[in-house]
Amino acid sequence: MTFEALVTLVNGYAWGPAMLVLLLGTGMYLSMRLGFLTLRKIPTAFSLLFGGFSGQGQGDIAPFKALMTSLSATIGTGNIAGVATAVAIGGPGAIFWMWVTALFGMATKYAEGVLAVRYREQDALGGYSGGPMYYIRNGLSKKWRPLATAFAIFGAMAGFGLANTVQSNSVAQVLDANLGIPWQATGAVLMVLVGAVILGGIKRIAATAGAVVPAMAIAYIAMSLLVILMNLSEVPAALGTIVSAAFNGASAAGGFAGATVWAALRFGVARGIFSNEAGLGSAPIAHAAAQTNEPVEQGMIAMLGTFIDTLIVCTMTGLVIVLTGVFETGESGAALTSMAFAQSIPGGEWVVTVGVLLFAITTMIGWSFYGERCVVYLVGTRGILPFRLLWVAAIPVGAGLNLGVVWLIADTLNAFMAIPNLIALLLLSPVVISLSREYFARERR
Repeated sequence: MTFEALVTLVNGYAWGPAMLVLLLGTGMYLSMRLGFLTLRKIPTAFSLLFGGFSGQGQGDIAPFKALMTSLSATIGTGNIAGVATAVAIGGPGAIFWMWVTALFGMATKYAEGVLAVRYREQDALGGYSGGPMYYIRNGLSKKWRPLATAFAIFGAMAGFGLANTVQSNSVAQVLDANLGIPWQATGAVLMVLVGAVILGGIKRIAATAGAVVPAMAIAYIAMSLLVILMNLSEVPAALGTIVSAAFNGASAAGGFAGATVWAALRFGVARGIFSNEAGLGSAPIAHAAAQTNEPVEQGMIAMLGTFIDTLIVCTMTGLVIVLTGVFETGESGAALTSMAFAQSIPGGEWVVTVGVLLFAITTMIGWSFYGERCVVYLVGTRGILPFRLLWVAAIPVGAGLNLGVVWLIADTLNAFMAIPNLIALLLLSPVVISLSREYFARERR
């Protein structure tokens, strides 16, 4: 059995029916227990994001920058290449299941944000550390601590797959296809750019994310809206195709091989989680560094990450692909999205080229902090510098890897991270519910 075949086999089990039930089930359970608070409080969350906090608290970075750091890690090539891969394999129906994953995933992300602030700690250098490993250790009994260690190990490893090598690989592919730039040159430049930011720690990461993420997201959404407006009369039919294919599958047309309902569900959920990371346990590591003493407020900020990432940015990509019909060509990944934009806008492929470049860089920057905090949990602050150096050194290596294997490994590591985190969220759900009720009761007075 080849290595790729082995990874494919493991990935099939990791993202089998049990994982889909656990992911969606956790989000559905939390949504219902919270009275669908995450949907009702979206306006409140946006008001908090833009200055409505009850007051400053302890932490390393502003709540807005905590979200931008989180979004810098989540808005990546998954929004461009990941959505395209899901549609290419699972058909247009995959987009519908990405929506479903996001709607329930908002409750998962909310719970992660609440617990991250509630159970965070300060390390030996005064920095704030939080996330699943800490809310497992500090919120559950000792018998659950192996889950915390498992998450930290998988978290430290996973970043090298889904946020380091995958990102540099996607950039190398796009630049080689559009400009003929060799992957070696791309890897070297990315290594310098990312290294200059992450060696400065969380404050430099947050400052960079706070400046770059809003600008790049707005620019990408604007270009996507332009394509959608150019095909406005076709939007109702495109939405109908997405919903229909989610429950009936997609028939073959052109170079498209057709897709089953299971393929749409499996790849829609997997790519949705890859993109917004709800349930993965990564985002709460960033939210734990926020300057706030209100776990619920940061939880509401956290859930906006899923809303913005999937329900807005991924939807833009998906609609552009379906409206232009390029998913029937047999192309996949970033090349498919590039083809969709190029078909509608002269030079439209540059939207994807620039988008992939910026999204990938910010993802590598944000995820470096996640991996670093996992290492701090495992070995203390002495592991920070070695991790940062190893992270930077891995970037050019990833640029030359086979994309198919890289995506498979990233998907598998996603699952291995999610399992300990989802178990902890279910066990600690009474804490989330209690803190939420207490906060909103206090706010109504």
